[in-house]
Amino acid sequence: MSASGLNLANSYMDQNLGWMVEQADLVNDIESVRGVLLDMNRPCFLAEKGNGLGIANSRDNGAALSGNVAAFAPAYGSDLLGDQEFRTDHGTKYSYYGGAMANGIASEEMVIALGRAGYLGSFGAGGLVPSRIEEAILRIQKELPNGPYAFNFIHSPSEPALERGAVDLYLKYGVPCVEAAAFIDLTENIVYYRVAGLKRGAGREIVVGNRIIAKISRREVAIKFMQPAPEKMVAQLLSKGMITQEQADMAKQVPMADDITAEADSGGHTDNRPMVSLLPSIIALRNGVQAKYKYKKNLRVGVGGGIGTPEAALAAFAMGAAYVVTGSVNQACLESGASPHTKKLLAQADMADVIMAPASDMFEMGVKLQVLKRGTLFAMRGQKLYNLYNAYNSIEEIPAAERLKIEKQIFRRNLDDIWKDTVSFFKERDPMQIDRAMANPKKKMALIFRWYLGLASRWSNIGEKGREMDYQIWCGPCMGAFNNWTCGTYLEKPENRNVVDVASHLMAGAAYLFRIQTLQSQGVQVSPGLTQYIPKNRIA
Repeated sequence: MSASGLNLANSYMDQNLGWMVEQADLVNDIESVRGVLLDMNRPCFLAEKGNGLGIANSRDNGAALSGNVAAFAPAYGSDLLGDQEFRTDHGTKYSYYGGAMANGIASEEMVIALGRAGYLGSFGAGGLVPSRIEEAILRIQKELPNGPYAFNFIHSPSEPALERGAVDLYLKYGVPCVEAAAFIDLTENIVYYRVAGLKRGAGREIVVGNRIIAKISRREVAIKFMQPAPEKMVAQLLSKGMITQEQADMAKQVPMADDITAEADSGGHTDNRPMVSLLPSIIALRNGVQAKYKYKKNLRVGVGGGIGTPEAALAAFAMGAAYVVTGSVNQACLESGASPHTKKLLAQADMADVIMAPASDMFEMGVKLQVLKRGTLFAMRGQKLYNLYNAYNSIEEIPAAERLKIEKQIFRRNLDDIWKDTVSFFKERDPMQIDRAMANPKKKMALIFRWYLGLASRWSNIGEKGREMDYQIWCGPCMGAFNNWTCGTYLEKPENRNVVDVASHLMAGAAYLFRIQTLQSQGVQVSPGLTQYIPKNRIA
């Protein structure tokens, strides 16, 4: 390997591309070489310099047309990664978005910061009451009147009133894009949002006013969003006067979603799917659906869950992802709705410091989500409650000693008092839950246990003193990968993590690594010291 950190394999030593660069422009010390590679808005050329190799960017007036260039990499900025139609449709500069994290962890501040910098951000509306969602809509629309922004639309099988309240607000205020999450099947609410936004353009073409990004991890769910809206649901909406006949007709010609996010091993609700297995499978499914329905605009497939390093982002784009989505790494940023203590724990996490735990919103269904294990006992305590729920049919059936133990260690209060609080909570949120619980002791037990599961995430967000060991912190293993990547850099400290800066480094790093791989594909041997993108300075 030469001092520049670049060399040509023997079989490529005589390669000459027919271009020439000025010898004076060539550099061959490793830091100067890195600088040339990082100047990604200009092509770079590799050529002989003395007894070794050098590299140079093109001059503003271009390179000469004959000479000694053996390898080159084109200009390739991070704004070229991914799908151009994604950027056009969502009004962004980059094929990247900050995914929604429930309970406002993906905060207004985060969405606004990302939007101003040309990235899409999705507000974490999941778990919030309509009045809180309305507050967020008004603020984000004031700060980003022309976008880009999206709002989370989470499937709430245990609380259908919340799902309907959210869609009513999104239609009322003209929210142009929602990120549909945790769906196991389509509901009338998500179909209503989609179809109610269809209209005809000046040329009679179909204009999709309400965009949907569907976050999925299973093919059987993905295909529901790739196909047109179910005719039965559309007919029900039409019979209720919620949509027009023309909208019902147009619904047959467009898919339920514009974008399908293949959710791999993420924080929160996840099936822990490996990205390298899930993404190609969903892309292949998309190809078949696109060929069948011949949509005028191609369905797009992106990926989230595991995007914590530039290498992961580039791998996603190389496999055909139209865009990438981040979550866990954003929760550790200053703009997130998480507390400083939670951000500190996230900044200390390694890849193995995660575990699956019962989900509050789908507790009775046995659905689990991925959380941080290090520094909290939430997962163990949540699983204890789920085991009791499976073993008994009511609170009264739980043995007295076992009940006393969970009252003392988990709830820290008498369960009768917890039930009173639960009644007050659901009277505002979804009164039907209380009616069902009064008629079903097991349902009542579930609501009491969900008191702990639900508050655990709130305690994490507000930094509840004395409840640190109960914090529910949604987190995937990519948080550890991010921490390993940033170790020894200014981004190691949580107080230096800004969501736009993190996004910019992830995307710039992916573009940088693409240049490295472009040179390697031409027989260039690159020193390991140059094959990692290191975030040295703030770039956003």
